[in-house]
Amino acid sequence: MASTEGLVPITRKFLASYYDKYPFPPLSDDVSRLCSEIRSIIPDLLKESPPSSEESSLVDEAGCQPPRKVDENMWKNREQLEEILFLLEKSRWPRALQQPSTSDDSEIAIAFVSIHDKVQKTLKMLEAFQSKNSERVLNIVMTYLPQDFRATLILQQRERSERNKKAAVDALVSSGGTIREKYALLWQQQVDRRRQLAQLGSATGVYKTLVKYLVGVPEVLLDFVRQINDDDGPMEEQRHRYGPPLYSLTTMILLVRVFVLLSCRRFDAGLVKRHHITVLEQAVDVYSNEFIRFITFLSEVLANSPFLISAKDAGALDGRNNDDFKEISVAAGSSHEVLLSVESINSYIAWDFSLIQGKMSLDIGFSVEYINPSGQKTLILPYRRCESDQGNFCTVMTGDYKLVWDNSYSSFFKKVVRCKVDCIPPVVEPAESRSEVEG
Repeated sequence: MASTEGLVPITRKFLASYYDKYPFPPLSDDVSRLCSEIRSIIPDLLKESPPSSEESSLVDEAGCQPPRKVDENMWKNREQLEEILFLLEKSRWPRALQQPSTSDDSEIAIAFVSIHDKVQKTLKMLEAFQSKNSERVLNIVMTYLPQDFRATLILQQRERSERNKKAAVDALVSSGGTIREKYALLWQQQVDRRRQLAQLGSATGVYKTLVKYLVGVPEVLLDFVRQINDDDGPMEEQRHRYGPPLYSLTTMILLVRVFVLLSCRRFDAGLVKRHHITVLEQAVDVYSNEFIRFITFLSEVLANSPFLISAKDAGALDGRNNDDFKEISVAAGSSHEVLLSVESINSYIAWDFSLIQGKMSLDIGFSVEYINPSGQKTLILPYRRCESDQGNFCTVMTGDYKLVWDNSYSSFFKKVVRCKVDCIPPVVEPAESRSEVEG
């Protein structure tokens, strides 16, 4: 566990001074030029063949302002890339391109393959960027958590939550869900992750139990996850600095998707000319190069970006201490009990203790039992005597769980136990739509 002594969460002002060192070189002028060319071609394709409701909706979306959040734009780009790959699967090509009979058709078929490959490459780069960024944020949090069973249990809870999220996406796809529906779910899951962090920092809902028992979580870390997405917080500075070029690229890939969709549907009618495909090739090439350049740049900036800084650098002193272990004294002939109330199944109960030894080697009895609402007891961990122990289990019932340190068998020796006990509730997957947490 890294020390948080004297640290405070990053401020927007401090982050702004950091970003001053990393200005993003402007996008190529070809981005705006090719967007304008595509916009001028779309009406020609629609004039001879009225748009479907899907096409009209997509054209309208391409004309709207992109989302403000950086990570929402990333998901929006990823969605468009996957939609384009779907359209460019060979089985969905216009009939004239599946069996080309002219040199122009052959050249366009080759161009479609090239466009598909560039889009696929860009999609893979974006997926890798998102995965790396997610791991980086997790590592920041884990660095300042106690490096013991509590960190392990939090990781287990996260892994289970992520498995559940993936299963939900897989079930949607298996049931015939569209790419749009898939990405709506993926984005909602991302919003849920942000909300869970904010709940942790604010200690609301189920996380009250987490913060109450997980005494080793540094308060500065709770401040960090609560403040990171405030309206005038650190992420707002990131949006201010690096949002505009990303917004332009989001608009560009939406226009490219519109162009691909209309071209495929109107090709057999002879409305698509060779120069249209040349513009499409150029647009995909420029977009791919500029988008990969952008996420490569952003990855480097984020990799070195500070999130917890010294109070002196932030202009305020706000260091805090956390005492991980507590010492309990168990008198001879007596016992000590800790009662934990569990409100959600799949919570984890965990403990770590050892006796403070003197000249003689001593032990103490330890057991865990469950008490149902009627008062009936069920032994969870059988009684045994030991000098130290560390363990955990996942609860299958709600109710009270009692941890008992027994010294009743000793007539003379008081035992001092150095211990920590945690009850970590499961990650609760939201069942209804809630307001978004900024990203």
